[in-house]
Amino acid sequence: MASVCFYFQVHQPYRIKKMRVFDIGQGHDYFVDNENERLNNEIILKKVASKCYIPTNEVILNLLNKHKDFKVAFSFSGTLLEQLEKSCPEALESFKKIVQTGRAEILSETYYHSLSLIYNTDEFRHQVKAHRQKVIDLFDYEPTVFRNTELIYNNDLSDELEKMGYRGVLMEGADHILKGESPNFVRRAMGKNLKILLKNYKLSDDIAFRFSQSSWSEYPLTVDKFVKWVEEAGRDSHTVNLFMDYETFGEHHFKESGILDFLENLPEEFLKSPQNSFLTPSEAIDKHEAIAELDVPQSVSWADAERDLSAWIENSMQKDALNKLYSLEKAIKKTKDEKIKEDWRRLQTSDHFYYMCTKYFSDGDVHKYFNPYETPYEAFINFMNALSDLKLRLDLENKK
Repeated sequence: MASVCFYFQVHQPYRIKKMRVFDIGQGHDYFVDNENERLNNEIILKKVASKCYIPTNEVILNLLNKHKDFKVAFSFSGTLLEQLEKSCPEALESFKKIVQTGRAEILSETYYHSLSLIYNTDEFRHQVKAHRQKVIDLFDYEPTVFRNTELIYNNDLSDELEKMGYRGVLMEGADHILKGESPNFVRRAMGKNLKILLKNYKLSDDIAFRFSQSSWSEYPLTVDKFVKWVEEAGRDSHTVNLFMDYETFGEHHFKESGILDFLENLPEEFLKSPQNSFLTPSEAIDKHEAIAELDVPQSVSWADAERDLSAWIENSMQKDALNKLYSLEKAIKKTKDEKIKEDWRRLQTSDHFYYMCTKYFSDGDVHKYFNPYETPYEAFINFMNALSDLKLRLDLENKK
């Protein structure tokens, strides 16, 4: 028998428009660009919704209606939910219909998809609470399992989550943490009752990254082939955790690749064996006892070959931008200008620092694909100009 836990991250950032030095002090709409389609958040959202969210949601809803044993889980960033409310309500409604089936779990995360856990725990708590309230307001659903930004996890996160009352957390099944052991078992945070579900990154990435890769030795990926792999991995284990970006379906891999057909046919093939099952994260946590504790003193993530924080905080540009951003926290707390606070938090979104990454080789190709700017240096300049403008506004406001 084998069990699968399907989890999808659904996130879109507020991309920063082209900000030049002489734009500082001239206007404060950092996230509105009507000239450049690569930076126009509304155009990008509608494109992704039409290619991914709406058609994939239709497939998922049909699968839930067809197979009573099919289940999924989502985490929606607050920045994505805001944009759906404003610019694409039909996509938001299609997500609500999925949740209303009762077989789609929603996970908690940071509202602004930020690195606040690493830089400011008070801000982290604020964003988690804000995100939880947003999910309650939109879906009438209160999450009990947590998924941190970019699947970042360390022992400090487990401390915070247990204080907040969460029962479980998702984590990357990084080789250097597991040391040869299987990711397909439930673990427990060091010294805590908090349970951990680990991503099976090989099988997840077979779909998320390799599905359309014609040079891959296993190309094309067929449903029956993948089900055999999952059954083999899931034999005598708890659950095979398949975690990936929702944009995998229709955006990263176009519909013409067959990705939606693959998704549509996967549950039926998998459920041909009556011993196979789908579980939500909460169900996996409730069903299985942890086999061991995990000690994770250094942060792990699901990004790049290193599976650490280097995608966001490796080079001097990233470090400078992050340090200067979070150094404004005391002044931010003093201001009564809610728009300044909101802009400061939108600037915390991890994507801004991902765009500044200067890695090359295979990981560099991935970074380039997701980067709306011509170079990491342009991303840094844009960010710092916006941050300089924000600081100017903050200083003027706090002098009043």
